[in-house]
Amino acid sequence: MPKFISYDGTELHYRIEGKGEPLVCLAGGPMRDAAYLGDLGGLSAHRALILLDSRGTGASAEPADPGSFRCDRQVGDVEALRVHLGLERIDLLGHSASGSLATLYAAAHPERIRSLVLVTSGGQAVGAGTTDEEWDEAVEIFADRPWYPEARAALATIGPDTPLPRVLEIVAPFAYGRWDAAAQEHAAGADRQIRWDAATAYHGEGAYDPETTRRALTALTAPVLVLAGEYDAGPTPAKAAEAAARFPHAELVVLPGAGHFPWVDDAEGFVRPIVAFLDPEVRTVTVDGVRLAYRVRGSEDAPPVVLVHGRGENGTTWTRIAAELAADHRVYAVDLRGHGLSDRPGRYGFDVFRDELGGFLRALDLTGATVVAHSMGAAAAYLLAQREPELIGRLVLEEPPVFFPLDPPRPRPVRPGGTLDFDWEIVPATDAQLNAPDPDWREDLAAIKAPTLVLTGGPSSHIPQEQLSWLAERIPGARLVTSEAGHLVHTEQEAGFLAQLREFGL
Repeated sequence: MPKFISYDGTELHYRIEGKGEPLVCLAGGPMRDAAYLGDLGGLSAHRALILLDSRGTGASAEPADPGSFRCDRQVGDVEALRVHLGLERIDLLGHSASGSLATLYAAAHPERIRSLVLVTSGGQAVGAGTTDEEWDEAVEIFADRPWYPEARAALATIGPDTPLPRVLEIVAPFAYGRWDAAAQEHAAGADRQIRWDAATAYHGEGAYDPETTRRALTALTAPVLVLAGEYDAGPTPAKAAEAAARFPHAELVVLPGAGHFPWVDDAEGFVRPIVAFLDPEVRTVTVDGVRLAYRVRGSEDAPPVVLVHGRGENGTTWTRIAAELAADHRVYAVDLRGHGLSDRPGRYGFDVFRDELGGFLRALDLTGATVVAHSMGAAAAYLLAQREPELIGRLVLEEPPVFFPLDPPRPRPVRPGGTLDFDWEIVPATDAQLNAPDPDWREDLAAIKAPTLVLTGGPSSHIPQEQLSWLAERIPGARLVTSEAGHLVHTEQEAGFLAQLREFGL
């Protein structure tokens, strides 16, 4: 394991998971071996995780001064690690109790923080900690779980003389969104991973001065992501919001179905918002309660173009097209719900994507923008254009479905194995609408006012080309252009696709 010498001569160790830009990760517990973090649900696929073993835990050495276990005394360890790594600024993640350490570090060294991620973080450092009474009340959220009566009865047995390992064993079921085999396996390692005498000292007297910390944080210009679990009792989402309000530039994300260890409950749901937050090219906006990721490039005062992907894709499908258009446009490439880095709320359909696209345009003040859309996204775009004709300035439709009932209908699809870059539930939801579409989706095409270009891929496409001709004939003034490219015109014939956009006036 790599190692370095901290400010007081203590030798500290860390491990590296993954490749790429480093993300310094602080373990909670408090004073728990960083092994419990694992690879943070696969976050290591996107960043090089620098997983620090706190002094006296894991492979790190015992400090000469036991008082240095206190949270504020460990700020120097984080700074020593930054210097050792040779980083001018760091992306820093703190979980649970180490959220307080990360916060104190940000207050002491605001100029050294590039971004800060606080995962189900204790808010003691800013005066937003959870009391025992608040935690006891919050765990009632589990009252309908079959294990709750027995676990609640065990809570009542905790007293001042109950050994801390036993306390941890009793409260463990309340720390996860699901008390299943994976959660139980994860919880089983806690006793041997936590340095119990150091854990007692971590929050010791003098560790926190919330008023001073809050004042210092006003100098923090870096963005902050606060992640809360829907079922976490400490902090609850409300308590996490209180802590987030203490930072000048903080965003709160509540992870559905998650508890105190969200990467155990839902690894993909945990990773997505962090990856989006850490990527400087990705921004987010919330539309009807759903967090949408998007990428933007080009001059802010240039005419806007919104790129909308097809089913199973995301905004990165437009990367090269966006780069070309950004020379003279402000280009927005959105990840629709259930795709890419956006939320996966579990409710999908062409009408849902239609409304979401409209909400996206309004949220970013993009009324009158040109919309370039492919396949499923193109269908959502023309449904929006016929419902709200003034919202879209110009419309480019690449290979959209035309909503004639499928004959024969598509059978119930079978999910392929492995990890998908989108929520599989999108497929059966949209297939059902393709089998039996709303007739109004065809009959209202004449309401579209936006100048429209329909791009088709020719006979190798699975979309019936005669239906696309029919579509273009019913959109007032629409122009139809066919390329021998199949369904993916914008990737298979990129130059030709761009040429058609330019001829259309982009």
